[in-house]
This record gives sequence, C-alpha cells and structure tokens, in this order.
Amino acid sequence: MRKTLRWLLSLAVLIGGAGTTASAATAAEPAIGSPVASKGVTSQDIKDRILAIPGMSLIEEKPYPGYRYFVLNYTQPVDHRRPSKGTFQQRITVLHKDTTRPTVFYTSGYHVGTTPRRREPTQIVDGNQVDLEYRFFSPSRPDPADWSKLDIWQAASDQHRVFTALKKIYGKKWIATGGSKGGMTATYYERFYPRDMDGVVAYVAPNDVNNNEDSAYDRFFEKVGTAECRDKLNAVQREALVRRDSLEALYTKYAADNGHTFKTIGSLDKAFEAVVLDYAWAFWQYSLVSDCASVPVAATASDQEIWDSVDAISGFSFYTDQGLEPYTPYYYQAGTELGAPAIELPHLKGLSRYGYQAPRNFVPREIPMRFKPWVMDDVDSWVRHHARQMLFVYGENDPWGAEPFRLGKGARDSYVFTAPGANIAGLKADQRAKATARILEWAGVAPAAVQEDPTKAKRLTKPDTKLDRQDIMREPMLRP
Repeated sequence: MRKTLRWLLSLAVLIGGAGTTASAATAAEPAIGSPVASKGVTSQDIKDRILAIPGMSLIEEKPYPGYRYFVLNYTQPVDHRRPSKGTFQQRITVLHKDTTRPTVFYTSGYHVGTTPRRREPTQIVDGNQVDLEYRFFSPSRPDPADWSKLDIWQAASDQHRVFTALKKIYGKKWIATGGSKGGMTATYYERFYPRDMDGVVAYVAPNDVNNNEDSAYDRFFEKVGTAECRDKLNAVQREALVRRDSLEALYTKYAADNGHTFKTIGSLDKAFEAVVLDYAWAFWQYSLVSDCASVPVAATASDQEIWDSVDAISGFSFYTDQGLEPYTPYYYQAGTELGAPAIELPHLKGLSRYGYQAPRNFVPREIPMRFKPWVMDDVDSWVRHHARQMLFVYGENDPWGAEPFRLGKGARDSYVFTAPGANIAGLKADQRAKATARILEWAGVAPAAVQEDPTKAKRLTKPDTKLDRQDIMREPMLRP
C-alpha cells in the first residue's frame, strides 16, 4: 500500500527558532585528572562502556559532529517469562551526546533506522537517544519464530531490559517517545513498567479500545479537510473500482515485470481493491489539503492517471507477498491485540467486493492468530486512571487521531494536545510552551527561567537540518 521510498512515519519536525543552547556538553568523555573526572565521572571511552554490557555487540559506528553514533545488537530472551528458552539478537542504536545529559528512548514500533536522527524530544532536551527495533521485525526476529511471543508485554520487557542495561551508563532522566505504532509502544511500555521512564511523549498513538465500534473513523472522514478535497478523493476511489478490469490489466503487467506474487492475500483482485481502499486514508495521513491540487479529476482522467495517483499515494506494491512480508509482525499484532479501524465507505457501495479486509488476510496462514479484546481495554483503563507525566500529541488531519487516548480523573501531570503537524513545534504558542516546559522538567534540564515562567520554554538545541530530518517511511494500515 505504500511506495517503498515512503515507508517511515513522518512526524513533521520543522521546528521554529533556535532557542537557548545547552551548556557545553560534548560527545567526548572527560579525561582522567580533569575537574569532571575528579568528581567521579569515568574517562573510559563510551564505546567500551557500552560494549562492556553483557550481551551487547557492535555492528558499526558512524561519525556525526558533536555525537557518537552506534548501531548495536543486544541479546534478548525470546520469552521474558522463560529466559532459558532461547535468545535472539535485537538491534538498537545509540546517539551519544554526554552521560551527564538526559536520554530519550525512541521506537517506531517497526524496523530501526541506522542513520543518525534526532527526535523532537531529543531536540528539546539536548540529550542522548536510544532507538530500539521492535521484536520480530527482521533482522530482530528469533529463528525459528514462535509468534506467540510477539505481544505488547514481551516488547515492553525488551525495552525494560535495554533501559536497565544502559541506565548504568546514562544515569540521568529518561523520556520514552514514538509516533503512531511507536506512540502506542511507548504507552504500553509505561503501562507495564511505570517506574522506568521519567516521562512519555506519544505522538499520534491510536487507541482502538473497542475493536467492534469504529464509527469515530466514519465521522472523521465525513469532516476532514474540505468537501471539495474529500469529493475528489472519493471520486478517484470509485472510478478505480469502476475501471477495475482495465486497471487490473496494468496491475498484472506491473506484477509480472517486478516479480510480485499474491499468495498471502489470495489474489491480485483482493490486492488491487485493498490498495484502492487505502487511498483516502493514506492521503490524509501523509498529505495536506493543498496537495489535493495534484489529485486527478476522476471523470476525465485516463486509466494511467488514475493508476499513477493511486500508486503514488497507496502503492500497488504493498499487498504483494513481497510488500507484506516485512510487515507480517504488524498485521499479526493487529489481529491478536492492537485491533484495527473499519470504515464504511458508502460511496463505494456496489463496487467494493471485499470491504476492509481483516489482518488475517495479510499474514501467512501457517501463523496462527487469535484476537484478545481485553488487552487494549486494560491499557485504555490504565492510561485513564494511572497516567503520570505522559503527553499525547495528535494531528488535526491524521486519521489515527480519530480514536485517541483520553485522560481520566486519576491521571496526573499528563496532557492531550492536537497540532496540524502532529508535533510539539506545531502547537499553539501556549500549548507549545506548556508541553516543552513539562518535557524539560521531566528530563531534569528545565532552566531556572523556565521553572519560574513556563511560557519561556524553548528547545535546548539549535536546529540541524540533517540530524532533525525524519526519514519518511510509510507504515501499513491496521485492519479489523
């Protein structure tokens, strides 16, 4: 469903204003005999300290000015309840600033990127950053793979072990963060290990607490953007299904030319419709109302123009066996714990043959699946009643915000905000200052001026167009 070069979640990190820079923290450790070393800070090279952790091994180190960046493997038990039952290698990365700075713990909920990137909370607190690859996403997959060990508790326990190991080196405050499935992951980690993190910043975290009630998504698609843009997108979807025969002829050639097959989903016809049904959702998740100008007028568009638009936004490669395979863990979790939205799509009545297909259709049949409806109910209840120092940020036009996490009377020092770009920098001035001040406070680096007046809160780093740029990697949609 997504173009290959557009796979990773985009959180729109265009941050305005440099703000106050942090005090002189560097990537180098202090030398023996220096004033800092004399206060008990070790002079051992940071790489040696990290690799001294049992089970930690180096894949590679990449240079970046002002930082040390390591790509690593860490030995994890396949089953945290029975550690003796086998292990696997889980990839992590460490963007090292200084052991005297706070640390941000990031996960996308998918594969880990191996290019240095600084997430928004890291930009705010001027800290270190640890990125973790989610279990069962290759190469962080046990062999053989016991899929029953892919659940949110096991994944949270992965994070807990990484934190426990690295906390001995990075002893200051820790903040967990992530976007979309990564935001969910940060939330689940907090639910199971609430004493680990000093704060959580979860971006666009879906909360499908009742998998059988998804009317919120229908209401979202009835109001998002402008009526003109909605009508234009709906017309392309409808026209694509009206022209199913001619467009599937293009798809057949495309699949043959690229060696694509359709064993998992069952047929080219099912894959074709799944891509078309993703079209409006994908547009609103990753595009702006202004991008509607590039959407063709369905009634007068050629078959090739319809194909090109659907391919650019949804991606005809995704529901092939080759496109689905890297995301088998995602759909497995959607069909066992996370749940997924369903949309009515009344404008496609009489044209859609399959509707929104279930996650079971996107996972090889030899992998057993059973849905556990109580899992998300437990998380939702915990957030409402026990959230502490948690910040949820949603996007105005992002479909995943249709079912957000909500805070109850039991929540403390926790917030839910909405911004056009689903980031803190895009919040209204008062909310941006509030969110930034709380993150700085949770991380233990709030300047005295901010402690006295939170409206003065700003990020502690200068913008770095390369380090702060987020790789755009589309994530698949969860299905019911």
